Order: sequence, then structure tokens, then C-alpha cells
Amino acid sequence: MTATAAPTWTGTVLGYARVSTGHQSLDQQVDALVAAGVDGVRIYSDKLSGASTREQRPGLASLLDYARKGDAIVVVGIDRLGRNAAEVMTTIRELGERGIVLRSLREGIDTSTAAGRMVAGVLASLAELELELGRERRAASREARRVRGQSIGRPRALDESKAALAQRMHASGEPASTIAATLGVSRATVYRVLAAEAAGG
Repeated sequence: MTATAAPTWTGTVLGYARVSTGHQSLDQQVDALVAAGVDGVRIYSDKLSGASTREQRPGLASLLDYARKGDAIVVVGIDRLGRNAAEVMTTIRELGERGIVLRSLREGIDTSTAAGRMVAGVLASLAELELELGRERRAASREARRVRGQSIGRPRALDESKAALAQRMHASGEPASTIAATLGVSRATVYRVLAAEAAGG
């Protein structure tokens, strides 16, 4: 991890608020940010459902584009910075590298102080650890399935005996729709099975 200079709060105080769905209100977060000293016209916001990339969150993208070294970004909670741990971690790291102060009201984080930087660093490390553990769990699960001879990818819609039956029905002239109805699968599945057989798979 490369060492960076401690962010110093010398510029503009900016705010960011986000709600997860269009039905929720930003008012509570905006009120908290204003109470914390953020000018209402300097508050960026996103009101989205299910979006996570910056392109889908214009408020955050505009905020990060506008912010300069020495500015401070205030949020109600660090979870507002991303839809998952990876996004939050990436944004915290980016702000630190750019010399932008982060203040989170709920967690009491202020990265212009040594204690605040330490807490932000710990949270980022925990998020990174959780991502790594998740990758390890998925890899271990795949290896366990491989050792047991189980399919590693998505489970097959048709086992070998049903696939063979589909082949026989097709060879006897049955249409794909009849084969699909008989086996309880979609026509697309039947086409995939027949194509795999034709390709020698």
C-alpha cells in the first residue's frame, strides 16, 4: 500500500446523499448534511434503484469530478459511497489518494485526523478482506464439486438419460416443442442439447 500525504481540510465542503429506491426520500440525509455545515447547493445526490456503477450514479460521478485536493466530502454514512463493500473501499482509497477529506457523520470518521484515517483504513481493509474471503469460499466450493465429480458450472437442465431421450425423439421426427413439453424444459434447452450432440459434445 503506497503512503500518501494526509488529506487536509482547506477547500470546499461538499455533501453526498443517496437512497436505494425512487420511493425513499433524500430529505433526512440532506437535513443532516446541512446541519453538519454543508451548503445546500453543494450537496450532490442520487435516487436510484439497483444501479451501482458511476455511470448509473450521476450525482456521485459529478461530485468526484468536481472535488479537488483540500475539499471535504461529507456523507451521513460510508455505505452511501457504494452499493457494496468493494465500491466503498475503492471510493475511500481514491479520495485519500487525491487528498480529499472524507467525513462520515454516523461513523464519526474524519480523514483530516490521524484517528479518522486509521478508522477509514481499517474499514477499507475489512471490506477487502471480505472480498478475498468470498473469492476463497467460491474457489473452495468449486474445487469440492470438482473432486466429487459434480458439475462446476450451472446445473444441466437435462441429465444424460433425458438428453438421450431428446435425441431419440428428434431422430424419430418429433418437433422441438413436443420434446420440450414431454421433458418439461424450454425449447431453447432442447435446441442446446441437440446442438451439443451434433457438435460431438
